[in-house]
Amino acid sequence: MTLLLWLGVFAIIAGGAYLLVLQQRGALPGNKAKELPSLKRNIFNLQIGDIVQHMGIDWVVEGKLTYTVDEYTWFEYMLQDDNQIRWLSVDEDDTVEVALLEATNQLDVSQTPPQQLNFASDNYKCIDSGVASMNRLGTVQRRTAQTCQYFDYEASGDKVLSIEIWHGETEVTVGHRINPRSLTILPGDGNRVYGI
Repeated sequence: MTLLLWLGVFAIIAGGAYLLVLQQRGALPGNKAKELPSLKRNIFNLQIGDIVQHMGIDWVVEGKLTYTVDEYTWFEYMLQDDNQIRWLSVDEDDTVEVALLEATNQLDVSQTPPQQLNFASDNYKCIDSGVASMNRLGTVQRRTAQTCQYFDYEASGDKVLSIEIWHGETEVTVGHRINPRSLTILPGDGNRVYGI
């Protein structure tokens, strides 16, 4: 009888040790770990609901536009803080260029944008133009066409201006280049905050 008792205790201990080893290896049936989304964010993979901190303001990523010309791609994220909206432009050619822009209605563009223009006492020169195909995610305001004609300008002091024509509707944004290191990115939960 004692021998059977000791064999039973040994079997329980051996079985428990075996199950512990299987658990540590992740080999138990039904023990499949769910893969969580990456929390490693940078300016190239921002998600809806992420927070972008810049100059003491917490901007929420509410939308993302992906522009594509041939094999070349760049991004614009729609950022919102209460009623304020900005566009974070992220472009990588030879170097990474990041700009923070806001819409303006102070520049009237009634025909094809010129090679040079003056806005707010600054002289801007067109550095790139073309037609891009679009992919969108989240809220992007009225930017809903499948393609957009764009004209990118720059002026001294890292100032930038963009003219985009969407289905005949012209939008102008103006701002300046910023150092990407001046941004702090906090991962969100994937949901829009403002829902506009």
